[in-house]
Amino acid sequence: MPSLAESEQTRTHIALGWDEIQRDAALLAGKVTRLAPWRGIVAVARGGLVPAALVSRALGVRLVETVSVAAYQGEMLGAPQLLKAPVAAGDGAGWLVVDDLVDTGATMRIVRDLLPNAHVAVLYAKPLGRALADSFVREFPQNCWIDFPWEMAFREEPESH
Repeated sequence: MPSLAESEQTRTHIALGWDEIQRDAALLAGKVTRLAPWRGIVAVARGGLVPAALVSRALGVRLVETVSVAAYQGEMLGAPQLLKAPVAAGDGAGWLVVDDLVDTGATMRIVRDLLPNAHVAVLYAKPLGRALADSFVREFPQNCWIDFPWEMAFREEPESH
């Protein structure tokens, strides 16, 4: 397996659309529904907010908590920093943690330390972080940068005169 530095040198981009995200969130919900009932969902902000909303609706779970960890500046991985811990989830027992992606595992290690008994479900996993996810839908190569629809730059429409 290539090192993280080697992977970043040969990075490819894959743009995912809303239809794929909705389909994969439904697949993820299907994978974890057999483990229900859930006390609640912990969304990993920011990337996990949209998938958590979709999974929460699919599972009928209304209690949604957040945890915020900052690890990226654009596409550059930095030292992860806990910005907000979940308040209601205790040690995570009975809780479902939802994120968009487990990449190197830097963010998820912090979340796992906070919620050691939670079930971690992510839409996508990469090899370096895959072991930190209990459930995922699809695996991508480590050198792949995933462009999620909620991260794409907003473009202003030209004014018509």
